[in-house]
Amino acid sequence: MVLLHVLFEHAVGYALLALKEVEEISLLLPQVEECVLNLGKFHNVVRLVAFCPFSSSQVALENANAVSEGVVHEDLRLLLETYLPSKKKKVLLGVGDPKIGAAIQEELGYNCQTGGVIAEILRGVRLHFHNLVKGLTDLSACKAQLGLGHSYSRAKVKFNVNRVDNMIIQSISLLDQLDKDINTFSMRVREWYGYHFPELVKIINDNATYCRLAQFIGNRRELNEEKLEKLEEITMDGAKAKAILDASRSSMGQCGARQPV
Repeated sequence: MVLLHVLFEHAVGYALLALKEVEEISLLLPQVEECVLNLGKFHNVVRLVAFCPFSSSQVALENANAVSEGVVHEDLRLLLETYLPSKKKKVLLGVGDPKIGAAIQEELGYNCQTGGVIAEILRGVRLHFHNLVKGLTDLSACKAQLGLGHSYSRAKVKFNVNRVDNMIIQSISLLDQLDKDINTFSMRVREWYGYHFPELVKIINDNATYCRLAQFIGNRRELNEEKLEKLEEITMDGAKAKAILDASRSSMGQCGARQPV
């Protein structure tokens, strides 16, 4: 027989709950799923063994940080050592976070389990917690969660001393990525338009100028003397504009290319 206990961390304190003894933990899953939404039925499966309230909001924050980092706080250690049976091999402790479970197993020697039926039990405990703990109301539990959430978030922001540097690093990374994207798209334009007008690549080296010319020229067969002035305006070089016009008349590229959008 296995005696299953479940550890539940809340903003107001730690709760240790016990379930009825079963030979296989997996056999509990159908029962828990059936009664998780019904408080009366849930009480028949789960009972509160101990509740360790936090003495202040600062203590609650310290415990929340410890749990998130996978560290066994002294308050948690005292609760488990006081209320869990001394025969550790017959006890299975269900926890929500694998990190804190691994820490408890390493430091205190209790076998820990996560997921499966444990997740369903914790879902039920979270739903009915204010009814399981005497003197706790749903409103006070919500206020405690809200206060701890704000404190925890502020503390996490303070821990990140490099947050200003992160914005600079991200900006530089974004500029590098934009350069790579522009180069990639420019190479695609050169490759695709090069099937129609391959000589243009040899005349124009600048990517931005090449893209503007590809958009302006479109079908090279329609390029004539009337468009020479516009070519000079784009290339800012009369000789290159004349070379483009001459190359379009004797180009070896494929015909029928559509004008880029």
